[in-house]
Amino acid sequence: MITDRRQPDAWPAIGYEAHPWVRTGDEVASRRAVLQARGDYHAAVPTFIAAAQVDLAAETIALADDASQELVRFDAEAGTIAAPFVSILLRSESASSSEVENLTSSAKQVALAEIGESQSGNAQSGNARLVVANVNAMKAAIALSDRLDENSILAMQDALLRDSAPEYVGRWRDQQVWIGGGSISPHAATFVPPHHDWVPALMADVVSFARRTDVPVLAQAAIAHAQFETIHPFPDGNGRTGRALLQGMLRHGRLTRNVTVPVSAGLLRDTNGYFSALTEYRAGRLDPIVIAVAEASFAAVQNGRALVGDIQAAAKRWDSKIIARSDSSVHQLKQYLLRQPVVNTKTVAAELEISDVAAQSAIDKLVDAGVLTKISAGRRNRIWQAPEILAALDAFGRRARRRHG
Repeated sequence: MITDRRQPDAWPAIGYEAHPWVRTGDEVASRRAVLQARGDYHAAVPTFIAAAQVDLAAETIALADDASQELVRFDAEAGTIAAPFVSILLRSESASSSEVENLTSSAKQVALAEIGESQSGNAQSGNARLVVANVNAMKAAIALSDRLDENSILAMQDALLRDSAPEYVGRWRDQQVWIGGGSISPHAATFVPPHHDWVPALMADVVSFARRTDVPVLAQAAIAHAQFETIHPFPDGNGRTGRALLQGMLRHGRLTRNVTVPVSAGLLRDTNGYFSALTEYRAGRLDPIVIAVAEASFAAVQNGRALVGDIQAAAKRWDSKIIARSDSSVHQLKQYLLRQPVVNTKTVAAELEISDVAAQSAIDKLVDAGVLTKISAGRRNRIWQAPEILAALDAFGRRARRRHG
C-alpha cells in the first residue's frame, strides 16, 4: 500500500514500504543468492520536499555563502578572459562527473571522440564517447536552466543516453531499480530507490522545490540533487543527469552566468564523503550534502583557476613562436585548439569555414612551430594534437582525483 508522505513542516528520514518480488526463474546465481531473492523487498519512500522547511546549521549556511561567492567570482574571472574557457570547463566538468561513475578516459581520448575519431572496441575510447555524451547533457542543462521542469530533466537524460541506450530515454523508469547487492533482486541492495509508481509525483515535487526562491541557491541545488539521486528516476544515467541538474540550478540561480564551474571535479576528490552525504540526506540530515557541495565548489574553483592558468600560459608560448598576419587562419586555429586540442583537416576547415587546403596550411605552420604534433601514421585520416593543452587537461584530472589527507 502506497501512502502519501507529504509533510510540509518537517524533513524526516525516508520511510520504506514492502513490495512483492517476482522471480523470473531464469536467474543465474549461487543457491544462496537465489534463496535470498524471495519474498518481499523494501523500497524507499522519500518525503515530499516542495514545501519542506530547510533548517541548516549556522556554520553550514556561512560555508555555503562563502562557496557561492567564490563561484560567482570565478565565473566572472573566466567569463572575461579572451579564450574559449566555456568549452574547456564544460568538458572538464563532464569528464569529472563521468569519473564519479568510474568512467575514466584521458583528455586525448575525449578529444578524439569529439571529432568522431575514437577507436571502436577500446575501453577508454568507449568511456570517452560517454564523456562526450555527458558534455551534451551538461549543455542541455545549461540551455534549459531558465525553465527547470520535468521535460528539461528528461531532455538532459536524453542528451546523455540517446546514442548509447536510447531505450531508456524520454520517460521516467517503469521498473524497480537498486544500488549494489547483485543483479538478480533488490533484497541485498545497498539502497533501493522508491517504487516506480512514486516517480512521477516525486519528480514533480523536486521540480517545485527547485523553483523556490526562499532557499539559498547553493543549498537548494545540493538538496535538489540529493533528492533526485534518492528518487533515481531513470533506469540508467541518474548520477550524471543529477549532476547536470545541479549545474542547471547553479545557472538558474545566477551563481554562474558564463562558465560551467567543475563542481564534479570537487566531488571527485572525496567520493566516499559525497556518497556518505547522500546517505545522510536519506536519514533526514541536510547539512552533510550542502557541506559536500560547498567544499566541492571551493576545490572546483581552485582546480579551475589552475587549469585556466595552464591554458593561458600555453597560449602565450604559442604567440611567442608564431609570426603571422593578424587575420591569418593560423591565429583562428590557435584559438580553436584551446578548446579542441585534437584535430584533423576536415574539422579545422569546418570550424574556421575555410578550404581543406587552407586548413592544412594552417596546421602545417603550427606543426613547424611545435604547437601541433601528428598522432596518426600515413597520409590519409591524419590527426594532430596540441600536447600542451592535453597535458593541462590531464593535470586537471589528476588534481581532481587527488584525495584529501
